[in-house]
Amino acid sequence: MPDDKLEAEAGGLVAGVDEAGRGPLAGPVLAGAVMFLAPCPEPLAALLDDSKRLSPAAREAAATAIRAAARDGLLVFALGAASAREIATHNILAATHIAMCRAVMRLTIRPDVVLVDGNRAPDLPCPVRCVVGGDGLSLSIAAASILAKTVRDAGMAKLARAWPQYGFVRHQGYGTALHRDAIARHGPCPHHRRGFAPVEAALALQRG
Repeated sequence: MPDDKLEAEAGGLVAGVDEAGRGPLAGPVLAGAVMFLAPCPEPLAALLDDSKRLSPAAREAAATAIRAAARDGLLVFALGAASAREIATHNILAATHIAMCRAVMRLTIRPDVVLVDGNRAPDLPCPVRCVVGGDGLSLSIAAASILAKTVRDAGMAKLARAWPQYGFVRHQGYGTALHRDAIARHGPCPHHRRGFAPVEAALALQRG
């Protein structure tokens, strides 16, 4: 389970940053940034983990608790996104870093240090420490991962209502067999990521 040891080692005001949606064929990539202003209460800490390890219900419960802690002044958080068009323009790694920078820069309090899940650092105006597997180690990164995942999933559910033929609510844009088949049958929609192989294959078929 994650704890606050990495934050304590870094010292000062420390923001944890993580993304959701780097691998899908459709939709934006979302990034969350969370900075605790006081020790994380035990009931909240018990809810936090790598978002991929949590069930959807557990993620929603954790996200609700994170937002409540923000209202109580225990933490601040912000979100940033990069669209499917930006992903096609910049590539997925660069777009992920754009989303991360947007999240950090939207924090109402500037961090002294940023802990980023992964091994590549976005270009931020403060020291950045990369932490591989950070969403399972750091409470602030875990909280960021949960917010990013729940907000992105909610966004994909909205897209599913506009584009029901793709089944976004079932796979959140990931390249499942169901999704790949829908892309092949219906062609890509504006929210599909150009440059990704199944999307480009469907575009090639449309062009004949």
